[in-house]
Amino acid sequence: MNVPSQAGGRFSLFPLSFVPLVALVGLIVVIVLARSIIRHPLEDPAVLQVTLTIHRGATTFLAHEYALLFPILVVVGTLLSLGNGLVAGIAFLVGSAFSVLAGYIGMHIATQANGRTTVAARRSLGDALNMAFSGGSVMGIVVCSLGIAGSFASMFGSLALLGDVEQALVAATGYSMGASLVALFARVGGGIYTKAADVGADLVGKVEAGIPEDDPRNPASIADNVGDNVGDVAGMGADLYESYTGAILAADILGYWFAREGSLADRLVGVRYVYYVVAAGLLFSIVAVLAIKYLSRSGRVSPEALLRFGSIGSSVGLVAVSFPVAWQLFGSLRAGASVSVGIVAGVLIGLTSEYYTSARPVQQIALASHTGAATNILSGMSTGMRSVVLPICVIAAAVVMAHASLGMFGIALAGVGMLGTLGISLSVDAYGPIADNAGGIAELTGQDPIVRERTDQLDSLGNTTAAMGKGFAIGSAALTALALFSSFAQAVGLTTLSILDSRVIAGILLGAALPFWFSSLLIEAVDSTARLMVAEVRRQFREIPGLLQGKSPSDPNSCIAISTTGSLKHMVLPALIGIASPFVVFLVLGVQAVGGLLLGATVTGSVLGLYMANAGGAWDNAKKLIERTQGGKGTTDHQASVVGDTVGDPLKDTAGPSLNILIKLISVVSLSFLPLLLR
Repeated sequence: MNVPSQAGGRFSLFPLSFVPLVALVGLIVVIVLARSIIRHPLEDPAVLQVTLTIHRGATTFLAHEYALLFPILVVVGTLLSLGNGLVAGIAFLVGSAFSVLAGYIGMHIATQANGRTTVAARRSLGDALNMAFSGGSVMGIVVCSLGIAGSFASMFGSLALLGDVEQALVAATGYSMGASLVALFARVGGGIYTKAADVGADLVGKVEAGIPEDDPRNPASIADNVGDNVGDVAGMGADLYESYTGAILAADILGYWFAREGSLADRLVGVRYVYYVVAAGLLFSIVAVLAIKYLSRSGRVSPEALLRFGSIGSSVGLVAVSFPVAWQLFGSLRAGASVSVGIVAGVLIGLTSEYYTSARPVQQIALASHTGAATNILSGMSTGMRSVVLPICVIAAAVVMAHASLGMFGIALAGVGMLGTLGISLSVDAYGPIADNAGGIAELTGQDPIVRERTDQLDSLGNTTAAMGKGFAIGSAALTALALFSSFAQAVGLTTLSILDSRVIAGILLGAALPFWFSSLLIEAVDSTARLMVAEVRRQFREIPGLLQGKSPSDPNSCIAISTTGSLKHMVLPALIGIASPFVVFLVLGVQAVGGLLLGATVTGSVLGLYMANAGGAWDNAKKLIERTQGGKGTTDHQASVVGDTVGDPLKDTAGPSLNILIKLISVVSLSFLPLLLR
């Protein structure tokens, strides 16, 4: 649909067609980056063999996962079509497909980049960073490009078909719910897979047998590396795709309600601003990616400084652009102020996570390992709990300032601002699993020690950037969930929510308990699958003659099968809890209680998610610090740190990152279906 270029009495700098054009540019950049990775041949036969095994294992798992997910998507899409119309059902399926596509593309390129990063590490740290970051950048740019293209098409394509803005927003809600549903399954299933393999490999290999991480004698090593791709790459890609589209949807809805008077152009001014912001954020992210790639070749700048330069530089650029665009569309700078609040809050949350997963707190955990695993775990728990305080204060301040600017629309814009430069922040995050895989391949193929030293340096930084990314995602999830809650309240006519109402109190308590129940199921799933993995690794060590002496090969396929079966078995129930909880509370206690449910889940899910992400990252980096400076592998300190790292793994890579999806999924489900039940 052609939307006039004049809105709010002022002319915009660019026509609305600028937005899908930027998405197309992003997809072209993805193709160029992917080709730049694949054109480097893998001439080492051993590296090639392991790389292909990891790729086949990851692809096989995703095929099984999507086969299990497909009937659920068809059922939900059909129900949505019956309730909200065919266009909403189609938008739901498109959102699901784009989420699957974003995760698969990122995983496919990551499995191509990991072995090539190992080979690049033979030459220099800068070459290894360039290759790993190129693989991560494919994920970052493709998620944003598909997110912008899909949400734009669902909004304005539906508007062209239906001719009504409110019906188009309902269809866009279906698109976001499709992305949320796929993300929850992908994050939960991938998280169970990767951490079950990781825990099993660590407990038997490093703790019991005393062999190095990713040793070829350990049959769970390949499954662990496969898990990095299905959980930390494909799962993370679907996760942040959902976060991105959810933030856009919430801002679209509240932007329309903010300016719903006058001509069509006047009513769409808030929606237009949202798309201009995310398009500008993608452009700045592309520039930052290219700058990091260019500077990494010189080797004169540290990887940490490069990645920080890219993230903060793109954020500064988006702040600078958000104000003049706001003035052009609204004749006011308040929208730019709301976006800037979100950007600054995201940077502060990221820096806080960086501190608690890389600085003095990590040193304290490493020192606590002197007296055993128990004190290591206690120190890590304390660090994780303390790490929550500042980010929550930042989120609270962002909510107050953004609301003072433009009400609930301001909060939604803050969420968009926080994720506005997701292209670069996700690139920085996704490079970590590739570096981790590269180190595993180096160990599995017997590369020179300098290769593993370089990949470990990148991996350690990757743990920190991953914690920053998770904190970023959880912070934006809190803002987006609040914005979606406001949209839900408007859709069901919930004008007030009194804490003196017993139904509201009951809903808040149930919502507060929901993230704990959800997390317990995921951690239990990792535990039960890991125990099967431990039993299988012990069996192979015991029954295969000469395995521990390196004279016989292990059987990694049996371990891959255990992780695949366990994750598929355990991923459905947690996802169904997220879908069903709003319906159950609504039918038993009413719509007021659902409002309380959404608020309670948002608060505890945000706090618990931050705690688990930061504690897990701190435990992991404490282990790596001991390996470098406190006696190295095989010492009692190291054994204690391995136990702490093993405890933290399902927290930071399974339960923690899944919570930000949960709190938005229950909001989107409530927004999509409960108004229908009320009618």
